[in-house]
Amino acid sequence: SSGPPSPLRLPGPAPGQFHAVRRYLVEQRALPLALVDALAQSGDLYADDRANAVFLLRDAHGQPVGAELRGTGPVAWRGMAPGSRKDLGFFSFPPIPRPNVILCESAIDALSCPLLHPEHRCLSTAGARPNPAWLHDLLQQACRLRCGFDLDSTGQAVAQAMIALHPSIELLPPPIRDWNDTLRARSSGLAS
Repeated sequence: SSGPPSPLRLPGPAPGQFHAVRRYLVEQRALPLALVDALAQSGDLYADDRANAVFLLRDAHGQPVGAELRGTGPVAWRGMAPGSRKDLGFFSFPPIPRPNVILCESAIDALSCPLLHPEHRCLSTAGARPNPAWLHDLLQQACRLRCGFDLDSTGQAVAQAMIALHPSIELLPPPIRDWNDTLRARSSGLAS
């Protein structure tokens, strides 16, 4: 599409709906309550008026450039805030730079992965994408970058495309379908 990008329209925070987001992330996604509350405290996670989880994408200066939205009700739903610029920033956990970085496909995977690989910072590309614009800057920072996209045909095809473009990136697929599935399996005692 040509023309200027549409302006970012983040959903307004609805603190009264956060209990539903917290319950979904802790009970269904096996994320630690302290982690969910810390993210809410930082402003990187909040609830909108539909009780969707809103995960902020931030640019290099910490400014919001978009948001991943995840439905927390009975219907599995995911999307982006209107006007989100996935090429300008990402959701990151923890937010501080670390020398080891794993790229994940979603904010929930970027929260799950460091619980399994605590020495890493995990970033969400908000969908499997081989070459987000911000990746070049990350490669310049002498990070050890790994691509941890989903263990499905799309995730692995895009991971291979990314590695073909940037041979210094290593492949680190999750042991099962995605990082959150791996975390949930480990939490329920099904995985070692």
